[in-house]
Amino acid sequence: MRFQFKAGLGLLAAAVAAVVVGGCGGSDEPAAEVVLRGGKVVTMDGQRRIAQALAVRDGRITFVGTDAQATGHIGARTQVIELGGRMLMPGFVDAHLHALAGGRALLVCDLAYAPLTRAQLAGKLQACLDASTDAGPDAWLEAVNWDRQSTAALDADPTRALLDGLSTTRPIAVTSSDFHSVLANSRAFALAGIDKDTPDPAGGKFLRDASGTPSGICEDAAGFQLKAAIPPDSEADQLEQGRAALAALREQGITSFMDAAAGEPHLRVFKALRDSGELTARVNLAINVDAENANTNPADEIAHARALAAQADSAAPTPAPGVRARTVKVFLDGVVNAPADTGALLTPYLQNIGTEAAPQWVPGTNRGQLYYSPASLKALMLASADAGLDMHLHATGDRGVRTALDAVAALRQARPNADFRAAIAHNETVAVADYPRFAALDVMAAMSFQWAQRAPYSIGDTESHLGAERFARMEPSGSLQRAGARIVHGSDWPIDPFDTFLALKVGVTRSGDPANPHSAASLAPIFEGPINDDPALSRDAVLEAITRNAAHQLRLEREIGSLEPGKFADLIVLERDFLAVPDEELGRNRVLLTMVGGKVVAALAPFDGTLSAAQKAGNARARLLSPRGSAGHAIPSTVPGAPHAHGGDGHNH
Repeated sequence: MRFQFKAGLGLLAAAVAAVVVGGCGGSDEPAAEVVLRGGKVVTMDGQRRIAQALAVRDGRITFVGTDAQATGHIGARTQVIELGGRMLMPGFVDAHLHALAGGRALLVCDLAYAPLTRAQLAGKLQACLDASTDAGPDAWLEAVNWDRQSTAALDADPTRALLDGLSTTRPIAVTSSDFHSVLANSRAFALAGIDKDTPDPAGGKFLRDASGTPSGICEDAAGFQLKAAIPPDSEADQLEQGRAALAALREQGITSFMDAAAGEPHLRVFKALRDSGELTARVNLAINVDAENANTNPADEIAHARALAAQADSAAPTPAPGVRARTVKVFLDGVVNAPADTGALLTPYLQNIGTEAAPQWVPGTNRGQLYYSPASLKALMLASADAGLDMHLHATGDRGVRTALDAVAALRQARPNADFRAAIAHNETVAVADYPRFAALDVMAAMSFQWAQRAPYSIGDTESHLGAERFARMEPSGSLQRAGARIVHGSDWPIDPFDTFLALKVGVTRSGDPANPHSAASLAPIFEGPINDDPALSRDAVLEAITRNAAHQLRLEREIGSLEPGKFADLIVLERDFLAVPDEELGRNRVLLTMVGGKVVAALAPFDGTLSAAQKAGNARARLLSPRGSAGHAIPSTVPGAPHAHGGDGHNH
C-alpha cells in the first residue's frame, strides 16, 4: 500500500491494524531491549506499511506492529521510549558526500558560501591570517567554502595578485565550495613548483595570463596538483576531522553514508574511530581513482583501489557500524556552472557576442572537459567489474552522462552476468533520449536534490551559458524517475550547506524555502519558485531515495533502508511528520533521536534522557560546528532582482 498522504484516520487505523510483521512476544521469546511505541512508524518496506511500535534486541529490529502487540515484547529491563505520536522512520542513508572534507571544513578558515567581492574576499582571508598569528611564516592558510561564482559575478575571477597583496608571507590556497577550483598566491605556486612551463594535468587546467603563466586559479586536477604541496594533516588532525563529521552526521539523522572520493586517510581515520568505539554511522568508501594513471593503466589503477579496499571490513555487516569499501569513484567531467563551464556537453556552451545590456547568446566552441576517453573509461569499468568493485561516476554534463551510460552498456554486453552496480552522480543535464537508458542498463541516478532550486549556481550566468533548452531539463530527477530510473539522494556535503530536510523539500517542490537560511530563496525574491518545469518527486519518492534506494547503492538493502524484523535497528524520530506537513514547511524539521544498531547516538528533548553525559557533549559540539559549514548561499549581482552584496555575511536579506 502506498502512503495516502490525505487519508483520514480510519484509513490510517486500518493501515496500522494490517501491520503484523513481528512476533507477539510469547513466553519463550526474550523481551526486547528497547521498545518505541505510540508513534507513526513509517516502515518504508515494500508495501509501505505504517505501524505504531517497534522493538529492538541485539541491535536488530525484532517486531513492528501495534502498540497492543508491542506489550508482549516488554520485559522488566526493557527501555520503553514513548514517541508521543511522532514519526519514526529508517535512518537516512546519504549516498554521496565527502565526510572528511566536511569535517575539515568545520575546522579551518571558513568563507561560509558568502557572496564576496574580491575586496571582501581579501578582507576575510586577512582576518583569518590575523586570527592565526601563532602560525609560522611557512604555514599554509587554507580557506574553504569560497563561492567562486559570486566573486566572478560581483567583480571578476580573482588572480594570485589579490592574495599576494595580503599582509603575509604564508602560502595560501582557497578552495571553492564546489571543490572544482582552487585560488592560490605566488608563494603557493612556488612551493608547488608550478610555473609557465608546467603543463596542464589530465583532468584539469591552470588558468593563465597572456604570457602563459598560471594566473591564480587551478581547476579540477590542477587544484589537486597545487594542494599536493600542502603538508599532510597529522593523524590527530584527521581524527578530529572525522569526529567533527560524525557529530554533524548524527545530528542530521544520517545513519549510513558513502564518502564519494576516499583514499587511505579515510580508511585509516574511520577504522580508528570504529576501534575506539566512536563510530556513529555506517561508513562506505568509494575509492578515488587517478584520472591520469587510469587513462593509461586502468588495470593497475583498479588493482591499487582493490588493495586499498581490501583493508576495510570484509566480513558480513553487523549491527555495530563498520567501514566498508567496494566502490571506485571516477570524475568523468567538471561542473556545468558558470564561470567554470567544465561539465562535458553534447553541444557547446553559449557565449555572449552582444553587450551586458543587450546580450546575444550564441553557441561558442567550449563543450566542457571529458577527463576520460570513451575507450579508456570502458577499459577501466571492465577492470573494476572483474575486480568485484562497483563504480560511482561523477558526470554533470549530458555528454559526460552519455559517455558513462555507453560504458555501462559495453560492460553489460561484455559481462552479461556480472554483479556490477553503477551509479552516475549529479546528472545535472541529461539528454532526453538517455532518460530511459538508466533503467534499461540498471544504472542508479544519484542526485543532490537541493540543486533543483533557484540559486546563484543555477540561474543567472549558468542559465545563460546553458541556454533555454538545456536549462529546461536541468536537474531532471522527476523525468528520470518517470523513465524508470532508481533515484538515490546524496547531499554532496560540504559542497553545499548541510541541510537534509531542505534537500528533501526541494526534491518535492523543486523550489527553496524563504524561511530557511540555508536556501537561496531566503535571500531574494528572484530565487523563489520552481527552477523549471521538470516533474517533482513525491514525498514517498524522496524518502525512498534516502533510505531504500541509497541502501541498494551501498549493497546494504538486506540490512538497512526499511524497518522490518531482522534488519539493523537504524532509525530516526522526526520532530514533525514529513508526510503531513504542508509543502512549504518540509524543510523546517529536525531529527530528535538517531539510533544506529540499536544504540542511541544522538537525541534532543524530549529524548535526550536516553544519552550519557559524554554523548550530550558530543551533540552540543555538533550543534556548534554544523552552522559554521552551513552559512547560506551567495547572490551574484548579475542575477536580476538580487540585492547587492554588503559585508559578505552570506545572507544579505
